[in-house]
Amino acid sequence: MVAPSDQAKRALRAEIREQRRIVTSSERERRAHDLTAQLIHLTQALGAKSVATYLSTPDEPSTRGYIAWAHAAGLRILLPISRADGLLDWATYNGDEELDLLGMPMPTSEVLGPIAVNDVDLILVPAAAVDRRGMRMGWGRGYFDRTLGSMEQRPPVYAVIFDHELLDTVPSERHDETVDGVVTPSQIIRF
Repeated sequence: MVAPSDQAKRALRAEIREQRRIVTSSERERRAHDLTAQLIHLTQALGAKSVATYLSTPDEPSTRGYIAWAHAAGLRILLPISRADGLLDWATYNGDEELDLLGMPMPTSEVLGPIAVNDVDLILVPAAAVDRRGMRMGWGRGYFDRTLGSMEQRPPVYAVIFDHELLDTVPSERHDETVDGVVTPSQIIRF
């Protein structure tokens, strides 16, 4: 039997996936430009010199312009690599990528292991939606929840979403992790 919160998550994820798929290419480009500016502003405001983020897929809010800026600015950039055991390894950004075991883009540089993320100044995570309490709803595999939940001392963690994905509430379960804020194309909100 599927729990009610799991059913609600599945329905909300499906709705968000559809909303993301129907965005026009010109709107997608505008959002990417605006989001990059917000991510740069956050990084500079926090004085971050090292960042853990992710290589966005075409339907996600784009982190690629931000990663290019961070790389050019000399920031240390760690990107996740999915493991079969449900944990995330990390590798530094080197400009090259391939697909990991889940078909997600990953860097081709040396794998550093799960604890490498403990040394960053800022963590940017993907999300399907986030509510105004900071509860993040991911895509259902739990990789980032396990990573964030295992950290004794974690730097600021911000979810990267589109504006309409900041909701009043999202379904959650005990294992779900909160974030410290969200970055959207139009704003940065700290909870």
